[in-house]
Amino acid sequence: MKKIGITGQNGFVGSYLYNTLGLSSDKYERIPFQRDFFNNEEKLDEFVGQCDVIVHLAAMNRNSDPQVIYNNNIDLVKKLIASLEKTNSKAHILFSSSSQEEKDNLYGKSKKEGRELLADWAEKSGGKFTGMVIPNVFGPFGKPNYNSFIATFCYKLTNRESPVIDNDGEVKLIYVGELVKEIISQIEAEKDLNFYEVPHTSVYKVSEVLKKLENYKQLYFENGEIPVLESTFDLNLFNTFRCYFDIKNHYPVKFTQHTDPRGAFVEVIRLGIGGQCSFSTTVPGITRGNHFHTRKIERFAVIKGKALIQLRKIDTDEVLDFYLDGTEPAYVDMPIWYTHNIKNIGEEELYTIFWINEPFNPEDADTYFLKV
Repeated sequence: MKKIGITGQNGFVGSYLYNTLGLSSDKYERIPFQRDFFNNEEKLDEFVGQCDVIVHLAAMNRNSDPQVIYNNNIDLVKKLIASLEKTNSKAHILFSSSSQEEKDNLYGKSKKEGRELLADWAEKSGGKFTGMVIPNVFGPFGKPNYNSFIATFCYKLTNRESPVIDNDGEVKLIYVGELVKEIISQIEAEKDLNFYEVPHTSVYKVSEVLKKLENYKQLYFENGEIPVLESTFDLNLFNTFRCYFDIKNHYPVKFTQHTDPRGAFVEVIRLGIGGQCSFSTTVPGITRGNHFHTRKIERFAVIKGKALIQLRKIDTDEVLDFYLDGTEPAYVDMPIWYTHNIKNIGEEELYTIFWINEPFNPEDADTYFLKV
């Protein structure tokens, strides 16, 4: 079992990597890291000494003073190297560099020089080193105005603001989940690669991405319709967009009921893609679910009875409670990486319709059980 530590564990890529490694707890042991370890030699040495693999993601991306970015990033690399030398570590170090290396700015310079410093350490010490040069990364939970233009666009569109395009160039992109798979494959390969250019998985103009996101806003954010998703990029972009909702205030969404003397008619979901639709009956007091997905889109629609739907992002403690009543049919959609459940809190049977965007495959279920 490999013992893996991640500097920048709580950052955008770091948290996704940390959580993904946790899905394979039989193969990997995660060694916890905290940002203040860089300011405490004893704690940093203890962390480094435990690790078979260290993925160095900690870095500063933005600051009003580029020199501060450069100094910070080089300082972090030097502190890590000092600890590696002090503990006589032979760990495999993976370093997150950037396509900015080739540009004339201090951030790119800090990444290139940091990569070279770690490569020198590996050559002198007999350790392993992989310098990963990474294209533009996007995905759920990235910080707007910091991690990517996609994070900024998603935030603005879901907060009734208007995104602005500064430069409508073509951008090479990789989804954070794809990047994490690439990092894990490099961990498994255990090869020395001083310069490894991580291949991008898509190329789009900034305006093309914005057009897709504006479509998602109109169809899904405003009308609850699942849009046509023609590619893996579309699915990843849509799941990214969904993570910027103010979930507490957006759900539950009440359906429009059409009533006449015969009863009522309710449209549960309108979609540009297929998937699987099912329903369940649940007796009073019973809870279903307590699992999460990393790629699936899922809707719970209560049409009869009283239910409590609970959501919790897996690396947080906050539980979101949504109360639904079949007398006013409503739905809640499940964001990826949120564990969720549904409980019958009424005195009669609960009727729930479930829709998910792909048929259940027991060999690739994308379903991970974790109590809310």
